[in-house]
Amino acid sequence: MSLFSNRSNDSVIAEPGDSNSLPALPTWRRRGFSSSGANKSRRATLPPWLINTGSLIVMGLLVLLSLSIGVADFSWSGIFHSLINGSANSDSSLMLVSRLPRTIAIILTGIAMAVAGMIIQVVLKNRFVEPSMVGATQSAALGLLVVSLFFPASALIIKMSVATITAVFGMMLFMLLIHRIPPTDFLMIPLIGIVFGGIIDAITTFIAYQTETLQMLSVWQFGDFSAVLAGRYELLWLTGGLCVIAYIIADKLTIVGLGDNIALNLGISKRHVTWIGVGMVAMMSAVVVVTVGVIPFIGLIVPNIVSRIMGDKLRRSLPAVALLGASAVLLCDIIGRSIRYPFEVPVATVFGVVGTVVFLWLLLRAPAEP
Repeated sequence: MSLFSNRSNDSVIAEPGDSNSLPALPTWRRRGFSSSGANKSRRATLPPWLINTGSLIVMGLLVLLSLSIGVADFSWSGIFHSLINGSANSDSSLMLVSRLPRTIAIILTGIAMAVAGMIIQVVLKNRFVEPSMVGATQSAALGLLVVSLFFPASALIIKMSVATITAVFGMMLFMLLIHRIPPTDFLMIPLIGIVFGGIIDAITTFIAYQTETLQMLSVWQFGDFSAVLAGRYELLWLTGGLCVIAYIIADKLTIVGLGDNIALNLGISKRHVTWIGVGMVAMMSAVVVVTVGVIPFIGLIVPNIVSRIMGDKLRRSLPAVALLGASAVLLCDIIGRSIRYPFEVPVATVFGVVGTVVFLWLLLRAPAEP
């Protein structure tokens, strides 16, 4: 049986005698994806340009705040003097070596994880999943630990490649586990994903305990940007390119999410598009884990919030997902740096607390059976 064969077998339904009947909405549009009723698809409540402009302004303000916060002495006047005089000083060096790379890394991480969450939700036709709930980030951490144990001197690109491969295998195994779940049990998929991710985490922790590498593992399991400096984050630019590819194939992803028969009628290969989506999610997860560690719930919360505001059209909502993802991680990082100043709380901890509350709220707000 094919790994990506039809789970819900969505079909075209017409009333007797009605030659103008439209295709019935697939299960993910009638159950888990609608906030206005069981048989209505969401539409944008605000103009996309207005939402994107507002998100861009908010992100710009957060960027300025992020650049201004830190333990080291810093002043914007020193930056201006450095630009006017054309010579480097302590403020400009701090900006170029630490503050600016950290802020760019936060933005790229937020964009990557939010877009990855949107992709996996469309591929699995379920709004309650994200990369950390399908075994992607846990499998990437396991692969990174294994390659670090056996080939500790390997290049960063080798570690990222192994983490990507293990993330793909982890997602494939998860898809095999949920293959026979009835499409109406849309809440079972994230629950199985949480258990599945917990098992992989337990295996990884056991290996780290036996090899006395728990401290190294903790660096990958808790996302933190405190160690980000110039020369240690550039790999994240790869996720920016993957997000551009996701926007290019957004229409194909949307069609695949509508069901097998609709994709077939429109000439879209579900297998190929699904493999591309899975590969992109795995690579984004692996790059983020290798660079800054695991940050949960971004890919769950951000796409759901944007979908409730802008509707379900992927090409229209993807820029808003990217902007909101970057702003959310920026805000949580600023909170983490400010709560116990001059100490830092990892952004994964801050986002984990917020994400848990919002995830439970999303579960409780799931539409009831009509």
